[in-house]
Amino acid sequence: MTDFAMDHLHLLSRDAVAAGRFYEKMFDAKITISTGANGLPRCDVDINGQIIRVTTAAGDAGGPASGPHQQLGLDHIGLRVDNMDDAAARLEQRGVEFSRAPSTPRPGVRIAFIRAPDGVSIELVESDES
Repeated sequence: MTDFAMDHLHLLSRDAVAAGRFYEKMFDAKITISTGANGLPRCDVDINGQIIRVTTAAGDAGGPASGPHQQLGLDHIGLRVDNMDDAAARLEQRGVEFSRAPSTPRPGVRIAFIRAPDGVSIELVESDES
């Protein structure tokens, strides 16, 4: 039987390199710039081993949703943090825009949402749940 493992998430962007630089600045990601299969710039983003492949969209790609939980397909990217207050403060210093400030939806779980390029929504999660 074949085992499956996550290889990457793939996002389309108006400017893949600029989007990659956002992830590099905000999350200390390592980026690799190359050319996508469509011949346009691509940026592979490595956030602690999780690869987000960002390709510049060809033609007139559709627009993003206005916030989390509002579009079919990939809704948001979730990143675990050890300390929400420290993470939020660091990201604020780096100029991030929060679409939802840190909150506690239930005991032991804190979340926040930030805006990334091209309408991508990123959830930060601090949780004592396994």
